[in-house]
Amino acid sequence: MFDMKEFQSLLNTMQEQIKELESSAQDSVITAKSGGGLVGVSMNGAGEVVDISIDDSLLEDKESLQILLISALNDAHKSVESNKRSQALNLLGGINPFNKS
Repeated sequence: MFDMKEFQSLLNTMQEQIKELESSAQDSVITAKSGGGLVGVSMNGAGEVVDISIDDSLLEDKESLQILLISALNDAHKSVESNKRSQALNLLGGINPFNKS
């Protein structure tokens, strides 16, 4: 039988866990590099760019710099999203709502 108090308690617990995950995500930093390390982008777990490193050799080649920067940003963003999904799966105890099968 459905117990409303137990359900509310479960929801409260999950909300607390989600807040903890969001807080820990802010503290984590993910770095992606492109061009063999010529460009590096670091993002926190919330997807905010916290650092960019660019090798001096690229400062004269705007087009290459743009391409490598886009690549590093996309890779960092994908890693942040993957990390979020992984943490959400851990929170759900392995139930995978992202599985499209």
